[in-house]
Amino acid sequence: MKKIEAVIRKSKFEDVKKALYEADIDWFSYWDITGLGKSTEDLVVRGQVFHSHYIQRHMLSIVVRDENVEKTVQAIMKAARTGEMGDGKIFVSDVEKTYRIRTGETGPAALFNPDLPEN
Repeated sequence: MKKIEAVIRKSKFEDVKKALYEADIDWFSYWDITGLGKSTEDLVVRGQVFHSHYIQRHMLSIVVRDENVEKTVQAIMKAARTGEMGDGKIFVSDVEKTYRIRTGETGPAALFNPDLPEN
């Protein structure tokens, strides 16, 4: 099992969410984050200059079975990419154990419901 964490532009969240659903990833957590990057740009909106010292993004956290890692990463990469600086980052790390609180299932079985049809 792997944990995939992705930092993406807020403006790309709906595209990424749709891409994950299409890749059969139907559950993930996300929250608003603020980052501080080394590269900064000034953004001019309606004549007002905004400094990008603090960057507003979404952080997604997804735990998947090993066989779903590549399709999950590719879905995020394709949907989140604009080709401009600040598109984000994806981190993949090992998950030692997973537990489903309701049933007590452990390991990869705790990540999906076998009673629901898989696509």
